[in-house]
Amino acid sequence: MPLSQRSRVLITGGAGFIGSNLVSELNARGIENIVIADFLGTDEKWRNLEPLAFADYVDAGVLLDSLDARRLGDFDLVLHMGACSSTTERDAAYLMRNNYEYTKRLAHWSIDHDARFVYASSAATYGNGDAGMDDAFDLATLRSYHPLNMYGYSKHLFDLYAAQNGLFDRITGVKYFNVFGPGEGHKGDMRSMVLKAWEQIADTGIVRLFRSYREDFADGEQRRDFIYVKDAVDMTLHLAETPTAAGLFNIGSGRAETWLDLARAVFAAMKREPQIEFIDMPEEMRAAYQYHTVADIRRLRDTGYDREITTLGDAVEDYVTRYLARDSKGEGK
Repeated sequence: MPLSQRSRVLITGGAGFIGSNLVSELNARGIENIVIADFLGTDEKWRNLEPLAFADYVDAGVLLDSLDARRLGDFDLVLHMGACSSTTERDAAYLMRNNYEYTKRLAHWSIDHDARFVYASSAATYGNGDAGMDDAFDLATLRSYHPLNMYGYSKHLFDLYAAQNGLFDRITGVKYFNVFGPGEGHKGDMRSMVLKAWEQIADTGIVRLFRSYREDFADGEQRRDFIYVKDAVDMTLHLAETPTAAGLFNIGSGRAETWLDLARAVFAAMKREPQIEFIDMPEEMRAAYQYHTVADIRRLRDTGYDREITTLGDAVEDYVTRYLARDSKGEGK
């Protein structure tokens, strides 16, 4: 279902990081008949909405009832990006309501109303990676994964529910790896290390990274699959426009790069010599820390996605020079 200017789109979490970038890209394609649902609290997330064109905004707390009451009409596409994304959130009941039950209700509404449904799962569902990071969605594979925190479990539980109830014939889940880029400034401790490193360098000239607590990983050699938000958005919309792309899909670069690689890329973008220090990791994080993540994106490629993925160095340079440096001077978004 290729999207057109007449397409009607609902985006939950539309004021958030990935959500607002999805709206921005849809606007660039001439699509403005968009309804955004989100929780706007006391942070600066609302600023992500200011440059965007959309038809309506609905508080996420009343969205489901509004849909059931037919107050919002029908949609061609539902992009469900809204969730509590804090990996340190301890309120399990809240995560179950917000990340699991909410997704269940919205998925069934979308299926019942013939709307394409694409939702954000997470690479956190894979846990420590010992069972691999294969985006197959059969029950046996899914049951082999053991998330390390309640956030990951709340996402994993819906993946299991969808598989057990045959929903993956009709819906698509996207497992985002370490996404970074413009629009994440409101995320507090969940900001990417690119943004945190830029702030640290601007303030002190030094980047501080966590020490390793495993003998097989040197300090700074812990690895992540870093992906620029522009690539993540492009992949997500490709899947949204490909009805045969059902099930789960990894959204990543397919490359495992170190925290040192990332820090050095930020220094290079800022035209400074690297100065890196290692600090102790908080005790409460050590047991739930992932030391190596990398997205297997073969299933995504098999759907026809053939675009080149931005390298870490080029993505960091674009983010730093076009957004962060300009924002610090009051010139950017």
